[in-house]
Amino acid sequence: MKKILLSAAMTLLGSAATFAQDAKATLQPQDAQTLIPKEIYGQFAEHLGSCIYGGLWVGKDSHIPNTNGYRTDVFNALKELSIPVLRWPGGCFADEYHWMDGVGPQEKRPRLVNNNWGGTVEDNSFGTHEFLNLCEMLGCEPYVSGNVGGGTVEEMAKWVEYMTSASNSTMAEMRRKNGRQEPWKVKYFGIGNESWGCGGNMHVEYYADLYRRYAIYARDYSGNKLYRVASGANAGDTHWTEVCMKKIGPLMPGISVHYYAVRDWSNHGSATQFDSKTYYDNMERALFMDELISSHEKVMDKYDPQRKIDLLVDEWGTWWDEEPGSIKGHLYQQQTMRDAIVASTTLDIFHKHTKRVKMANIAQVVNVLQAMILTKDKEMVLTPTYYIFKMYKPHMDATYIPCQLTCEEIQATADKKIPSVSLTASKKGDRVTVCMTNISLEKAQTVEVDLGGAAKKVLEGTILNAKKIDDYNDFGKANLVAPAEYKDAKIKNGKLTVKLPAHSVVALTLM
Repeated sequence: MKKILLSAAMTLLGSAATFAQDAKATLQPQDAQTLIPKEIYGQFAEHLGSCIYGGLWVGKDSHIPNTNGYRTDVFNALKELSIPVLRWPGGCFADEYHWMDGVGPQEKRPRLVNNNWGGTVEDNSFGTHEFLNLCEMLGCEPYVSGNVGGGTVEEMAKWVEYMTSASNSTMAEMRRKNGRQEPWKVKYFGIGNESWGCGGNMHVEYYADLYRRYAIYARDYSGNKLYRVASGANAGDTHWTEVCMKKIGPLMPGISVHYYAVRDWSNHGSATQFDSKTYYDNMERALFMDELISSHEKVMDKYDPQRKIDLLVDEWGTWWDEEPGSIKGHLYQQQTMRDAIVASTTLDIFHKHTKRVKMANIAQVVNVLQAMILTKDKEMVLTPTYYIFKMYKPHMDATYIPCQLTCEEIQATADKKIPSVSLTASKKGDRVTVCMTNISLEKAQTVEVDLGGAAKKVLEGTILNAKKIDDYNDFGKANLVAPAEYKDAKIKNGKLTVKLPAHSVVALTLM
């Protein structure tokens, strides 16, 4: 067993499977300068499976309780999270989506087959108005993904004008005729999605030229200023990032990257049935996010040393096999305590990189992949990942506090070791938030944190844990994995001591 020294926004501490050792960390509040953008806690809603229909939207005439067609229970749960930004309509769906199909009287909108996701018939009852009105109701920024793969420059230009122009142009008048007098404020606009794959199967050099062409016609209207997002790399493809940095450069405020914690795309593995070997392999894949972001940062720093161009991880999360009995292509998966640990440790990694990473969007918000919420007719279940986002809310727009620590490693795979605890800290006003995750399945951990004068007392604590790592919330057993009050944290002589049960996440508020 080898001790390592880490310093980062993500602090990874721990023990190997056969030994329990104390871990020590030191916060450095004197070096706290970087804000954790709330947009790192962004969400993603694609026309995929029952994310939109039955998830966010049921229609005004539904027997399911709703507010203007939006599911009331789902809406309230998302409001509780204070989601900062919502990406829509995809995903792969975005590059087959023609926005004119989704405006005007709902009963007259054309129906189409969703070729990407299960061949489901899409009735377009949820379109531009329904999405942007939802964002206003939730108080979040809309992030609209434009169609580059299957659309035209003219189509995209008119969509931006329809949404944001206050003039008496044909597009603005059409919006008014369809029930919206004032233009919406739309900040984030994606120039395509996964253009290397489902968004057009393009070479990066070709896409870079297309970006320059499409972006110039996605104009700023009536005081609305678009933040144009370039379609970025598939996971570790730094060549894509480099070409975009060279050919697009300052014309793109931000560029995306997509990464899912998957080792074998031909065999994702069960969401609920896995052994400890599989679990540690999964965690190694999840923690690779740190190395992946660093590799793209290195390329971006070469061309943009002042870090004026942002990196947006606008798709991330776990991707398991679809649940048995669910519709093929709808990507409905359950979530266990394992997913909660992936979520907490990934958010810790994002905190580490907030000098460059300014947004992240977990996939997806309801009923798809690593969702916040699952629905079944009138029933709703909050997932373990939902509770992680709720516990981490105090970090949004807080100042990240760097830290140093000594820790030990777990042999996760034949050639890879991982630390067994992750820690992150931030400060907002007179409150300090410290979150830590015990990744180890076998051992509890005692963590000692030198607070560096950042706080003197514990105000409150919350723990998310389960009897087994594969426990999950389901219809009829919705509270199997739920947060509880945590009291096993003490401060003495400026040092915080926390006892972490195996596979648990603890969030503390200090002052």
